[in-house]
Amino acid sequence: MPRLTRQTDEAPSYDSFLDIVANMVGILIILVMVVGVRVKNTVVTASIFSKAEQEDHQLGKDLAAERALQADVLKTADQLRKLEAETARRGLHRNLLATAVSAMEHDIRSQRERMDDRSRRDFDLAGNLADLQHSLKQLRCDLTRAEHAAAEPTVVESYPTPLSRTVDQREAHFQLRAGRIVYVPLDELLDRLRNEFSRQRHQLRDRRELVDTIGPMAGFRLKYVLRRYDISPETAMELGYGGSIIRLKRASFIPTSGRLGEPVDAALAEESEFYGALSKFRPGRNTVTLWTYPDSFDEFRKVRKQLYRLGYSVAARPLMPGNFITGSPDGSKSAAQ
Repeated sequence: MPRLTRQTDEAPSYDSFLDIVANMVGILIILVMVVGVRVKNTVVTASIFSKAEQEDHQLGKDLAAERALQADVLKTADQLRKLEAETARRGLHRNLLATAVSAMEHDIRSQRERMDDRSRRDFDLAGNLADLQHSLKQLRCDLTRAEHAAAEPTVVESYPTPLSRTVDQREAHFQLRAGRIVYVPLDELLDRLRNEFSRQRHQLRDRRELVDTIGPMAGFRLKYVLRRYDISPETAMELGYGGSIIRLKRASFIPTSGRLGEPVDAALAEESEFYGALSKFRPGRNTVTLWTYPDSFDEFRKVRKQLYRLGYSVAARPLMPGNFITGSPDGSKSAAQ
């Protein structure tokens, strides 16, 4: 009996221990759950806050770009207003200058009309002198710039026949002027002159010279001078006959316009007027004579180079401004290369 009593006293102590352990495990489980819930809520909140912050940052960048664009627009509009104001100011200034120049010209004309002939002549000479001095000053400035400018290399082309020879064969004549080339119907007009020669003989019975014109033909007129040469008695005794001789003194081929023909670049293309006229003359048997003005020396070199490629001999005949193609029985023949 006493042993049974001891077993009854120890049983309640074991159950209490189990209860305590169970309570502690439950508390730990509850704590783990609470911490897990809190961690979950904290992560979600941080994610939401980061996305909102990114949107705010992008919005700030867009606002800054918009403000910069507005500033550029305002700056451009301001510059445009300033430019319009400057244009208006300069236009007004130009109009004032034009009005002043017109008034001065009118005053100068009025003063000149009130002068006598001698004073008017002196006035005109003074004006011409001022213009020439201005031109001289401009030429000196151009000369100074040319002296200080870097010299460009000059390309010298060599040709297979550098020696020239007198032309005794048929010639095709072309004029180079203002960068344009045109066929000169020299032989055709001279043929018409030969037909006119017999008709004009009787008009030289009572005068020594006759001046007349033939044409136009292909853009050129032939102005010729016929002269009568009387044979002296001494010469008549030596020759066995007397009388008079009618000879051509001079023939000038005058263009009807300053822009005849076609530009050289177009003339050197296929199916041009230049090639059409050139096709009547065979290379190797005919010489091409180029009558060239100073404003077309560069074009002359282009045409000469192409004619050499085609097999033609080329003769150069330079012309001074204001002069025309002119020939006479005492003139020189062309020299071709």
